[in-house]
Amino acid sequence: MRLVQISDCHLQADPSARARTGFPLRQLEAVIDAVNRARPARVLVTGDISQDETAATYRLAKQALSRLDAPWFWLPGNHDRPALMAECRALHDELDLGRWRALLLNTHVTGQPHGELGEQALAALTERLAADARPTLLAMHHPPLPVGTAWLDEIGLVDGEAFWRVVAPHRQVRAVFFGHVHQAFQGVRYLKEGEVPVYGCPATIDQFLPGAVNFALDELAPPGYRIIELSDGDLDTWVERVDL
Repeated sequence: MRLVQISDCHLQADPSARARTGFPLRQLEAVIDAVNRARPARVLVTGDISQDETAATYRLAKQALSRLDAPWFWLPGNHDRPALMAECRALHDELDLGRWRALLLNTHVTGQPHGELGEQALAALTERLAADARPTLLAMHHPPLPVGTAWLDEIGLVDGEAFWRVVAPHRQVRAVFFGHVHQAFQGVRYLKEGEVPVYGCPATIDQFLPGAVNFALDELAPPGYRIIELSDGDLDTWVERVDL
């Protein structure tokens, strides 16, 4: 089964609005066209759908994302308004992928750029992992470990260590996918019981410069998306870029 991850669209209510280095809606549409050519079975949109946090933006996003040929599912980022998202289109917390499954985690903290799951969500994750031994993907907006870009590492998942304590006993967790960082990233979290690969995704809009101490754009990097290929018990993943 093939999945695709799209992230960080940062749309505004005005379809013609401009971002720092391009036009959010136009770039999202170009990514959608490329994703359709990749023919995924499902598409995950991992947050920061909106920049201005308006209901009109989510209606615009729904209209654009509905051009996807595959079923699509979104989760909130720090720039989002989860209640407005849910009014526009349902927020799912789990996807049945046959021999696999994906759990979609909400790391949004109102009014804050960082992310947090919190005790209640971590307890629920513990129960959900204990209830199903199928190979499992976890998707969220904020990175649960440092990515090596200092200013982004300050606004990651603040309860990342608690998250990994929950994940550690559950060997069926095969990978974690996140957005937020506007760059391709591949890392690993080493646990006593094994290791879990962790992957970041390019944005559909401006890309952030990897390794920067302070905020900086990677003006040479085009938008992109991540392909996730699942087989019986194996996972392969890579990033595709979209020329504008």
